[in-house]
Amino acid sequence: MKSIPNTSFALFLALSTLTAMSQAATTDDAAANDAQTPSAEAVKQNTKDLLKSLKAYGADQKDEAVAATKAALDAADKRIDALQTRLDDNWDSMSQAAREKAQASMKALRKQRTQVAEWYGSMKTSSDSAWDEMKDGFSKAYQALAESWDNAVQAFDSE
Repeated sequence: MKSIPNTSFALFLALSTLTAMSQAATTDDAAANDAQTPSAEAVKQNTKDLLKSLKAYGADQKDEAVAATKAALDAADKRIDALQTRLDDNWDSMSQAAREKAQASMKALRKQRTQVAEWYGSMKTSSDSAWDEMKDGFSKAYQALAESWDNAVQAFDSE
């Protein structure tokens, strides 16, 4: 049986995460992009909230969980795009070492995003009996994506 308060709370968290993170993609120039790229702390907190809400979903709430994770992945894609834009906008002022470090971090971030997408696909099609395993795998991959985000931002900011 679905828990309305639990589902509502999880959807609230997912929408909050989406709203906070998608702001990074709504910039007009590099300065606005710098100001609106979510901080590592904000991403960590949003990740923690998403993973906590995901744990609460049972197999009978798979559709709601998939919708919440899809929103989080869309927000992650916007964050990645915003960071890439920030990198592109500042490319000319970066040293060669900073460029290489930032490029390597972005490559690792995109690779981790691909792994999250694979777990998301498995989660969408999982059977009720495999639901907990799929949630756990997705959660670990999403946590690793958040860590890759943190590393990419640090690489860019250390320039």
